Amino acid sequence: MADAIPALTSLPDPQFVMSTEGHRIATYTWGDLDAPTVVCVHGFASNARDNWVSTGWVRDLLRAGFRVLAVDQLGHGASDKPHDPRDYSVRGLAADVEIVLDTHLVDEAFYVGYSLGARVGWEVAQDLSGRIGRVVLGGVPDGIPLGRLDLAQARAYVDDGTPVTDPVTQNYIALTERVGGNDLRALLAIAEGMRRSGTVDPDAAHAPAQPVLFATGSKDAIIEGSKALAAACPQGRFVEIPDRHHFNAPGSRVFREEALAFLTA
Repeated sequence: MADAIPALTSLPDPQFVMSTEGHRIATYTWGDLDAPTVVCVHGFASNARDNWVSTGWVRDLLRAGFRVLAVDQLGHGASDKPHDPRDYSVRGLAADVEIVLDTHLVDEAFYVGYSLGARVGWEVAQDLSGRIGRVVLGGVPDGIPLGRLDLAQARAYVDDGTPVTDPVTQNYIALTERVGGNDLRALLAIAEGMRRSGTVDPDAAHAPAQPVLFATGSKDAIIEGSKALAAACPQGRFVEIPDRHHFNAPGSRVFREEALAFLTA
């Protein structure tokens, strides 16, 4: 069967799902409808193509016998990109994942998320514990998503091109501009919305009970926080992705191989 899976370099046409707020959420599917489903949710300023197709995740998941259901989170990819920070919260993004599963008639699934998608996955794993069997959380922040982003500098850059001096914010801006189709104002609204909505740190006292694989780059500043979240999960396990930082870890072969071994266990 592996030989029948071609190299994947592009996305199929999106299938749109309507959120409870009336926004269009782009979804993409590959594989046999009867195969076990893996839901893939990307990180901030990325999208389904950038995080999961170009890096080989979709190809490898298909070869392992899974059906893949990938999502462009609100504000990303082909999904709607509102500029109002009130449209964005971790709880809202988690609710979008539930609507995607319902619309695609997926009763049970595995979840793979990276960065912002991993923070959303922490919520999804708890809210849908009866539907999500195993969870992979890559580069999951242990605080408010994008909490290290300097909003004032990012806003000044978007509004009038004022140079950004904060190194972390520079990295996020570079990531944003690297991925085609990104809307800087929508992405800034996401970062602002996470703070305005009262998003709190992941609650270690109410950690997901199902098996969870945590994976973070050895050069990622959030690695100790990710390890702490793994330790808080009854069935949590941590894998360090060698020689990777937050922005290039999704492309790691080690990360993919560890995740596939975990999902097929």
